[in-house]
Amino acid sequence: MTDTALPTRRLGALEVSAQGLGCMGMSEFYGTTDDAESVATIHRALDLGVTLLDTADMYGRGANEELVGRAIADRRDRVVLATKFGIVRSDDPRGRSVRGDAEYVRQACDASLRRLGVDHIDLYYAHRIDPTVPIEETVGAMAELVAAGKVRHLGLSEAAPETIRRAHAVHPIAAVQSEWSLWSRDIEDGVVSTCRELGVGLVPYSPLGRGFLTGRITSTADLGEDDFRQRNYPRFRDGNFERNLAIVDALRALAAERGVTPGQLALAWVQHRGADVVPIPGTKRRKYLEENVAAATLELSPEELERVEAAVPLDAVAGDRYDENGMKFVRR
Repeated sequence: MTDTALPTRRLGALEVSAQGLGCMGMSEFYGTTDDAESVATIHRALDLGVTLLDTADMYGRGANEELVGRAIADRRDRVVLATKFGIVRSDDPRGRSVRGDAEYVRQACDASLRRLGVDHIDLYYAHRIDPTVPIEETVGAMAELVAAGKVRHLGLSEAAPETIRRAHAVHPIAAVQSEWSLWSRDIEDGVVSTCRELGVGLVPYSPLGRGFLTGRITSTADLGEDDFRQRNYPRFRDGNFERNLAIVDALRALAAERGVTPGQLALAWVQHRGADVVPIPGTKRRKYLEENVAAATLELSPEELERVEAAVPLDAVAGDRYDENGMKFVRR
């Protein structure tokens, strides 16, 4: 039984909870991991009415899919399972390349099914767009997976408007996943309007600014040596970090007025972007999961939304959302 019934939203033809759970940090990137707590967090999410779980084959080099698979093994029918392919890692921890050729699409899907321990994936994303392969080839191969019963719905991540149009012409795209938060709003320049024209849902990842907008990170010392953020995300580096703290201070003041946390206010702002928007905040702890889920039904008035946006002016955000190499693979 669930503790509560979260409202649902639609990603194309796919019905999901109004908020999903991003599982990436359970296996890598954000400091120490705890598989037992992560599994408990996934189980708690399902009890709270969250149905959409998001992972990818590159998170933990496959370990995250295995973790999610173990967590849902006895409750598969309660889960809308999303995973991704396309980012290929090298021996260098920061090394990345992208593949979208048909052969790789088929190989990646079969490997994900094995790690997840399931017979189908509900929502399968191209994690990044391969600039050397026509999107028609990539999505054509993904469509073959649908025909084979291995995949139910298709998605793209960090795709440009024209890429979305070309992909949707090959096979219906249920969702486009992109970073979207108070301090990452470039998706609003063309991607959102294109998706709405085509009936494609929007799945914001990092809606809490990789944890920064929660207000819990007050110093670079709060990030451990094994935390990916300080090394790879310019907004967390010295200089930028201090400037961005001022944004969070303004958000904290507004949140105190409303009697919520800064993270809840920031997440509620994303939830209010539209009925076709399903953010996937990530956490590996039940405590923060419950805080995030509460934001899914936090109502903000038009005046409150305006005040929140005014507190986080885009020209005040210091640093790009990825380093130079990472930015090469967004909006492709």
